[in-house]
Amino acid sequence: MTKLDCNVKTCIHNADNCCCKNTIIVDGREAEETCDTCCGSFDENKDGSFHNLFKTPESKLEVDCEAVKCIYNENRHCPAEHIAIAGSNAAEASNTECASFKER
Repeated sequence: MTKLDCNVKTCIHNADNCCCKNTIIVDGREAEETCDTCCGSFDENKDGSFHNLFKTPESKLEVDCEAVKCIYNENRHCPAEHIAIAGSNAAEASNTECASFKER
């Protein structure tokens, strides 16, 4: 499992820089740079009023990955020990990115 740090505070799944989902997907099938990727699991916490009361933040989780040109991608899965998802003021998935992406 991958250790995930997520600074996307506007995502409904974010709690304490962790994700409350047990699996996320990184999109970016044609990505050649970090900015060409995004977190496909992003859901905006529109007015910031939602607080996750039922799920526990996951510091380690499964990462499915469509960024097939990334050095970490193994059959559309990310086995990297640590990745970061960035996009602190994101209003939609395209405003996020996998900050750990490295082109092959």
